[in-house]
Amino acid sequence: MNKVVVSGIVGALVIGGAAAFWMLGDDMAVEGAIVASADIDLVAGEAIYAQSCAACHGANLEGQADWRSPGPDGRMPAPPHDETGHTWHHSDEVLFAYTKLGGVEMMAQRGMEFDSGMPGFEGQLTDQEIWNVLAYIKSTWPEDIRARQAQNNQ
Repeated sequence: MNKVVVSGIVGALVIGGAAAFWMLGDDMAVEGAIVASADIDLVAGEAIYAQSCAACHGANLEGQADWRSPGPDGRMPAPPHDETGHTWHHSDEVLFAYTKLGGVEMMAQRGMEFDSGMPGFEGQLTDQEIWNVLAYIKSTWPEDIRARQAQNNQ
């Protein structure tokens, strides 16, 4: 099989797996999945993001280049977490689970195989720290995007 055909097949599988993830909805429960807004520390979230997330997702939440196309390893590059990406399309519960468990484990819990490059941060970050990072990311979005993402939590 020629290299172009193989690349196309791998790309279709990766994109298909990602699309299935986004279409499955937010029916996964994760321990510690909701934190009161009064407990959120945006300054801590920004610092943790800079230390733990920015290397892949960018210092300005811009993601990696060509994040919509599989890389040479077949994995999708890290997407942006600003309003141009798809992070805001997901509920807080899904964002928390994906961050805590990592892409492979979260998808496995949903009965799907997906070779995600997203590591799990369980054991490295506390639940509170994960919520602080997610709150920081959300705080950078325009109000209309925050409002649309909030609808996913209902």
